Amino acid sequence: MANEEAITEALKEVYDPEIGINIVDLGLVYNAEIEEGSVNVEMTLTSMGCPAGPMIVQQVEEMLEPLDGVEDVQVRIVWSPAWNPSMMSEDAKMELGYL
Repeated sequence: MANEEAITEALKEVYDPEIGINIVDLGLVYNAEIEEGSVNVEMTLTSMGCPAGPMIVQQVEEMLEPLDGVEDVQVRIVWSPAWNPSMMSEDAKMELGYL
């Protein structure tokens, strides 16, 4: 059965194509939980006009749907709080030269 750790690991396979870092390390995923076979992901994008947004949402769905026990995936894009570079993991910051 899918759990939070499996969901997080699957989401780490989704990369922002413009930046080349996964959406978890970028700090784009605010919440991801599974309840009765439905995975609900609340996330943001690096900007409101992000041209890769639809592709990223599709990849999130494609990575989570095969997980054991997942029957449905709902991705909700939110803009509050607004994303900023401080939300990235230390590894992402180092890779992008923020440290």
